[in-house]
Amino acid sequence: MIDPGSAALLDNPIWSALTTDHVALALGGDRARRYPEQIGPLSGMPAQSQEGYQALAPLFSPGEVAVLFFCEPPKVSEGWTLARGGTIVQMVAPQPTLDSELAEPPGLELRRLTAADAPAMVELAQLTEPGPFRLRTIELGTFFGILEAGRLLSMAGKRLHLPGFVEVSGVCTHPNARGRGYARLLMSRVIGEIVAAGKTPFLHSYAGNHGAIRVYEALGFRLRQSFDLAAVRRDKE
Repeated sequence: MIDPGSAALLDNPIWSALTTDHVALALGGDRARRYPEQIGPLSGMPAQSQEGYQALAPLFSPGEVAVLFFCEPPKVSEGWTLARGGTIVQMVAPQPTLDSELAEPPGLELRRLTAADAPAMVELAQLTEPGPFRLRTIELGTFFGILEAGRLLSMAGKRLHLPGFVEVSGVCTHPNARGRGYARLLMSRVIGEIVAAGKTPFLHSYAGNHGAIRVYEALGFRLRQSFDLAAVRRDKE
């Protein structure tokens, strides 16, 4: 059972993370915050407002994109341009169904990824587009990967951390290795760690990514709410 008080933090997850468990990483102040550039473009505001966009502007270089989640359509203020919109679904697994019987793939290596793997992780993320991923994104939490002869085929890990909850993120598999259950196996490892720490796993997905959502549902994730994605580019001066 999820505590209703702590669950309210999920209504504004990026802002909640940047003002609680990830406050040490946060850049900005009371009106807007972001993660460092090399960790990623995720940003938050207490609520979408002109003042929030104004406070966000000094945190981004001209031409750089900020990524925000809102409970209403983006209302981009002067100095910003909407680069990408869309619907993001948030799913929560209070009682996840872990695939304890899934065996490690024969002939492949399943291990915890390290900073040395970051370039390969960025390359895989750029190919598969699971969401923003940069060289320091791995600093947000544990990531696991499946490798073949040293080549990263699939990965999954943790991103947003807030009291009582940890986000499963960066879930992706190389197109040539899909359909083998790698994402489900890696997610089970990540979810197992989250549950062992006494927290509840949650995640975000593009609403149209039906194949991934079916995998998440099989692991016990259920739709909680939807957000409007606002990937906004700071205008060049």
